[in-house]
Amino acid sequence: MEFQTLKKSHLKRNIIMGVLVTGIISVCIFTFTRAKYRIIQSIPLVNGTINYEVSDLNLIGVYLEEGSDYTKVDQIPDTGYTFNQEKSYCKIGDEKQNMTITYDMNTKNLTITPMTTKGTKCYLYFDKEPTLKDTILANNKVNSGTPNFSKVATIDEGLYKAQDDWGDSYYFRGAVTNNWVTFAGYYWRIIRINGDGSIRLIYNGTSTKTTGDSTMIDSRQTFNTRYNGGEYAGYMYTKGEQHGNTTNSPIKTVIDNWYNSNLASYADKISKEAGFCGDRDLASGSWSNTASSLSYAAYGRLADNKAPTLKCSNSADLYTTSSSSKGNKALTNPIGLITADEVSMAGGVFKEKNHSYYLYNNSIYWTMSPYIFSNSSNRVFSVDSDDSLNYWGVDNEWGVRPVINIASNVAIKSGNGTSSTPYEI
Repeated sequence: MEFQTLKKSHLKRNIIMGVLVTGIISVCIFTFTRAKYRIIQSIPLVNGTINYEVSDLNLIGVYLEEGSDYTKVDQIPDTGYTFNQEKSYCKIGDEKQNMTITYDMNTKNLTITPMTTKGTKCYLYFDKEPTLKDTILANNKVNSGTPNFSKVATIDEGLYKAQDDWGDSYYFRGAVTNNWVTFAGYYWRIIRINGDGSIRLIYNGTSTKTTGDSTMIDSRQTFNTRYNGGEYAGYMYTKGEQHGNTTNSPIKTVIDNWYNSNLASYADKISKEAGFCGDRDLASGSWSNTASSLSYAAYGRLADNKAPTLKCSNSADLYTTSSSSKGNKALTNPIGLITADEVSMAGGVFKEKNHSYYLYNNSIYWTMSPYIFSNSSNRVFSVDSDDSLNYWGVDNEWGVRPVINIASNVAIKSGNGTSSTPYEI
């Protein structure tokens, strides 16, 4: 009996010891596994995530360049900024660490290596991308005063400032060579910085060749096939009205079709705020679509007085899209033509030759500024083949050089504005 009792006692002890050993081994395995495979969580970014280990990373501080300083914000920016790798850093306590931080603005992927120490804090800095306006003003001195608009500009006269309907505008004048832009697969010349900060461009074609048909989307296009009523000088018009906008002119239809085929996919970079002035006010007298003779306001400003303006006196003649805060909101697409006033400010003079300024292309092309209605025929200002500011009947067939406005917040990728290294958008 004693032997059996002793045998049972040993058996019970062995079972208890086995359970204890198994438990210890299980705890060791669980601890090792937990140490090797820690839980990973994510910080949401704008359109991406950063993977981090909770015990390793305590904070990400995001700072955006604002003027000469940086401001802390709650999220990484989506556009308009570039990651400043040199300025960004991580630290443990008060000591900066030798870590490499990279951030891809396209994929929203953030990488920090090596991340080995608990309590690491990282600070990310983002610099504002320069806009085209910022770059133009940084690269060009703005002249004081007003140039003599009665004389053609045959040399590089740089930038001047004037007011438009939105504020301060800066326009290029003369034989400038640093106003080239590439956008949407085409070359363009900068006419001016608009008052809203957008950049006005005139089409130059698929190369930097400055003369000939290749600088226009069409070399034989009427402004309007109808000509025997005062309303037909309008980029848009309404029968029997001076400032009506219910019907597209043929030239507008051509420009809209070209936009839909070539620029619609770049619409996010084209301003829908800025407009185009087809001034149908009169230099004098009262309007009638059957009047024997009418002189439009641009005739008085440019043929008589040599005093161009960038302001549009009648909002019905300021062609804008429905998204704009100003104008007639009649445009479907944010595209138009250069005005005769802009030609004058660039260096052209009525009836005077100029082969030197940047708008010269050795061809005749339309502006959108009415000139006169006389002898039952409408005439609109043009740029002639000798690059004088001139006029033609609306039913003549001449060239078309579209004008667009690059949005004020669009950054440039590269370039210095020369024909060999144009600003790239």
